Amino acid sequence: MAIRHFAGAVDRRARPAASALAAAQAVAGQDQQGLTRQELNRLAPCRPSGARGTIFATHQEGINRLRRHGMLEAVSRGVYVYKLSRNHDLLERIAKTMRRGEYSYVSLESALSEYGAISQIPVDRLTVMTTGRKGEYRTPYGTIEFTHTKRSVPQLLDRMRDVGRPLRLATPQAAWADLKRVGRNTHLVDEASLPHAN
Repeated sequence: MAIRHFAGAVDRRARPAASALAAAQAVAGQDQQGLTRQELNRLAPCRPSGARGTIFATHQEGINRLRRHGMLEAVSRGVYVYKLSRNHDLLERIAKTMRRGEYSYVSLESALSEYGAISQIPVDRLTVMTTGRKGEYRTPYGTIEFTHTKRSVPQLLDRMRDVGRPLRLATPQAAWADLKRVGRNTHLVDEASLPHAN
C-alpha cells in the first residue's frame, strides 16, 4: 500500500515534466510551418477546470512559457514560428499560415523578380496574391504584402505552379497581368524577359 502511494506521488510529480517535454516536442515538430494561436492551443496541454498536475493552467500561459524558453517566436498577431527553425522558406510559411484556408501564391514584384524581369525589389519583401483579405505585415523575417484577388479558383489554379515551396508561384504571364491589374511598378518590368506577356 505504501509503495503504491509512493509510486503514485512520483507519477504526479513526473507528469508536468512529461507534459512540458511533449509540448516542446510538438512545437519542434512544427518546424515545417507557422502556427496560429488556435493550433498552439491544441498542441500545448492545458489544465482542465479543477484539475491538478498538468503543465499549463491556461493556453496563453503555455504559449508564454514556450516563448520564454526560446521555443516560439511571435511573428505577427496570433502567428508563431519555431524559433530554432532553419527553414529557408520561413517568410512563405508565415504568409501561408496567416492566410490558411485561402488560395495564395507568390506574384507581382516577388515573382517577376524570380523570373529576372525586375531587379529592384528588396530581398526581405514578399508580394502575395490571395483570396483572403489584403494587408501588409512586418515580421522579424521580412515584410509580407497580401493583395486580394477576386478571380475564381479555376482561374487561379491555371495561373500558378507548384515549385516545391510553401506557396505556389505565379507563372510569368500571371505575375505580369497581376501587376498591371493592381497598377503599380509596371515601369520596372523588362517585358522582353517575359515570353508571351501581354
